[in-house]
Amino acid sequence: MQIYLDHSATTPTRTEAIAAMHRVMLSDWGNPSSIHQWGERASTAIEQARFQVAALLNANPDAIAFTSGGTEANNQAIIGVANLYATPQHLIISSVEHSSISAPVQWLESRGWAVTRLPVDRTGRIDPQDLKLAIRPNTVLVSIIYAQSEVGTIQPIAELADICRQHQVCFHTDAVQAAGKISIDVQKLGIDLLSISSHKLYGPQGAGALYIRPGLNLIPLLAGGGQEMGWRSGTQAVPQIAGFGVAAELASEELALESSRLISLRDRFFELLADCPILVPTGDRQHRLPHHLSFCLQPKCHLSEAITGKTIVRQLNLAGIGISSGAACASGKLTPSPVLLAMGYSQTDAVGGIRLTLGKTNTAADIDWTAMVLKQIIDRLIPQLVCV
Repeated sequence: MQIYLDHSATTPTRTEAIAAMHRVMLSDWGNPSSIHQWGERASTAIEQARFQVAALLNANPDAIAFTSGGTEANNQAIIGVANLYATPQHLIISSVEHSSISAPVQWLESRGWAVTRLPVDRTGRIDPQDLKLAIRPNTVLVSIIYAQSEVGTIQPIAELADICRQHQVCFHTDAVQAAGKISIDVQKLGIDLLSISSHKLYGPQGAGALYIRPGLNLIPLLAGGGQEMGWRSGTQAVPQIAGFGVAAELASEELALESSRLISLRDRFFELLADCPILVPTGDRQHRLPHHLSFCLQPKCHLSEAITGKTIVRQLNLAGIGISSGAACASGKLTPSPVLLAMGYSQTDAVGGIRLTLGKTNTAADIDWTAMVLKQIIDRLIPQLVCV
């Protein structure tokens, strides 16, 4: 029995997206910058995808710039704003950002930029009042993750964006984990910049997008032919973008029903594991992604060094079940999770995090079986615990 429960790491490419990619590779393979019919067919495929992705966010299609993925979109937002200024300014992020935000911010900090990292509470949520207090006269950018990949917590984005708007500060959000899972309306929210990724919503890997509010200025990361309305030079990956567009359109159409179904499965999963005291839920139960469960291994006695979140991941993998011990980008590192540390967990607890994220093909039977296997694994590992 094979059960995949790591949809926050990546999702399987849906057949409709694969069909669109296949069509493009067979007949619409021209360079979209060329003005002959081959180029025009490729350009039409890109523009169709632009409309499809824009509709998912209730955005103007001209505000969507395609990228190679969420990491590039995040870097373009951060560095693109920073490069508008001849001298270092001040920017604000949260203490639970993805590394594609925290790394470029750290790079700017090493070059003289002032950075404020907003704290989060035990559930991983930011207090909007902290943002109000952190804004300075020279604050030029605030970037707050929409939904945290490790613990599933959704931030109060509308409030945060409103605060930035009142202070005339550019607001960016990394919505890679949120897009296609919950409803996002960039116009209603008043967001200036927003990043999304294709492979998190059943599109192909290698495509993403940055929403750029009309009228907002950025310095492009890449110099070249001026593709993507000047925002992102380089010949576009037409098949990936076409698949991304189809996946985004279907995600929008299915969002309400699928979200409700996933919430039901998620809550069923939480209930099945509620009698396992070693598994302590992390994140915010109310403000949470519909498909997301996360736990921290917290027995009454300390874990031995051999038993961490990765131990559980490996044991479940042997049983044919795929989960994660944190963000997939950092899953090879046996270090305490910076996200759990920021939420107030100890060093010992922060290496005991696990994440189970549901998807379109998961059923109640998958949930029941996984809960049973996970409990058996924990029961088998209990004799190895070192009590003090």
